[in-house]
Amino acid sequence: MSRYTGPKTRINRRFALAIFPPNKAFERRNYLPGVHGQRPRRKVTDYGIGLNEKQKLRFLYGLTERQFRLAFARAKRATGATGDVFLRMLEMRLDSVVYLSGLAKTRRAARQMVAHGHVHVNGRGVNIASTQCRAGDRVTICQGDRSRHLAMRSLEDTRYRSVPPWLQTDGEAISCAVLRDPVREEIGHTINERVVVEFYSR
Repeated sequence: MSRYTGPKTRINRRFALAIFPPNKAFERRNYLPGVHGQRPRRKVTDYGIGLNEKQKLRFLYGLTERQFRLAFARAKRATGATGDVFLRMLEMRLDSVVYLSGLAKTRRAARQMVAHGHVHVNGRGVNIASTQCRAGDRVTICQGDRSRHLAMRSLEDTRYRSVPPWLQTDGEAISCAVLRDPVREEIGHTINERVVVEFYSR
């Protein structure tokens, strides 16, 4: 399945969760999308629960189904609890780090910044959004006027958004540092990763 480019509010209403930035339509219509949306939500099977949790996580990080499966396979081979490792890998993606640090307003904007060559990691240009950051890495914006303008505008728009404690943003240098790996308690998603692991383990 290709990356989702359709109506974002529809997805928010489908899962009753602000996966994409919410708007007034989502706040006013807190029921399922479609002409029959105001009917009570039907009972969901165990398979449906796992599918919903998987889809929430996939939409949240903007991954295709293939990218999601490959990332899960890598997490399954790694040492540690698969669910925790999987979430940590998703959070440590370069586009996620750019978004969480405030250098981009949304995850989609962060992915676009990386793809267009606006981002450097440890002084080297990187244009692959799925690049895994590590503790000690420094993510900077390249010196071009357009790149710095985009990042500075994003920092201004996200100044009231808290930065995770495992990241440190430097507004003057327009950069951020990865201090350490995040722990599960610092990944504040209302996602049950154990259900996702069970879904792929069927």
